[in-house]
Amino acid sequence: MEDEIISTKRVLARFKSDSGEEPECNMIDLPSDVTVEHLTIICNSILKQEETTPYVFYVNDKEIAKSLDSVLDFDKLNTENVVEIIYQQQAVFRVRPVTRCTSSLPGHSEAVISVAFSPDSKHLASGSGDTTVRFWDIMTQTPRHTCQGHKNWVLCIAWSPDSSRVASGCKNGVIRVWDVETGQPVGNQINAHKAWVTAISWEPYHSNPECRYFASSSKDASIKIWDAVLCQIVRQLSSHTSSVTALKWGGSGYLYSASQDRTVKVWKVQDHSVFSSKEVTLRTLQGHAHWVNTLALSTDYVLRTSAVVNYGDNIDPDDSKFLATLRGHVQAVYMVAWSADSRLIVSGSADSTLKVWNMKTKKLDQDLPGHADEVFAVDWSPDGQRVGSGGKDKVLRLWQN
Repeated sequence: MEDEIISTKRVLARFKSDSGEEPECNMIDLPSDVTVEHLTIICNSILKQEETTPYVFYVNDKEIAKSLDSVLDFDKLNTENVVEIIYQQQAVFRVRPVTRCTSSLPGHSEAVISVAFSPDSKHLASGSGDTTVRFWDIMTQTPRHTCQGHKNWVLCIAWSPDSSRVASGCKNGVIRVWDVETGQPVGNQINAHKAWVTAISWEPYHSNPECRYFASSSKDASIKIWDAVLCQIVRQLSSHTSSVTALKWGGSGYLYSASQDRTVKVWKVQDHSVFSSKEVTLRTLQGHAHWVNTLALSTDYVLRTSAVVNYGDNIDPDDSKFLATLRGHVQAVYMVAWSADSRLIVSGSADSTLKVWNMKTKKLDQDLPGHADEVFAVDWSPDGQRVGSGGKDKVLRLWQN
């Protein structure tokens, strides 16, 4: 018995903008089950867009939610009919590369080792070798609070997702949590690690609106997850064999760590497994020939110093690949940060410069001299307007377009 072949219906379609404009080469034969994602690709191709622009599509004033056939009436459609697809451009958030230093903020008496913008982009926190944490008002560009309590260099700082608290870690293994409004410590100090604290990362807001948990990493090769309210440990991860140099809590329930053991590890800490005693290393990424010093997350990528690795919800152990090497610094790169739209990266280096990289071309976009010495820390504000940097010259600098 012959197999029954069911063919997908096809339609002749014409694109038109919501303002009535029709692009050239406009008549296209499409399968009726073409998805919104594929329509977006086709529309961008027809319009010859350099960068992918998101669109909403309509047929007879009905929005195409998933696929074209969901809005078609096949009983009234014949081979001579042309389906008119109206496209409407969605608002696009794009970050422009910073090009100049607009402010210098003196105040620290030793090197600025860490900087971080608040999630609302209104404030900047800095940690220094002078053992203090400072909060700065971005609009007035003045110090708001100077927080004292650490007994050694403040190596890392991290804002809670609701911008109400900052956790800071220092060279003697102590973590403190600060109230941003008052500048006072929240609870007791946490004697977190046997060696210095290298990174702190809070659980994302959508995973826990209470902003209760954060993770810390250390030179002692351990990662620990903490309850910020009780100032108590809830879990320890210890598969790295050398100092953990960077740590990020991703938006899909994964924790990413980089280490001097030359690996990047992906940990599963979702679905309340944060409270589980079972250690789950979801993935170990290998390939670096030396220490992995810094790591940053964008919406779709993990940056491993000079390599970009793509992630989806399902991680295939065999599909990781090296995508790009970014060359330009002449000395060690200490830190990198993504722009909020994931199109740009800023890096800080021992060569005293910041550099902005275009991730589409994988090439240098801006070379930013300005610091008098090594640049230890960089961060890009969530609103995309500014980059903050700090280094051995003891000065915080703000950069804008």
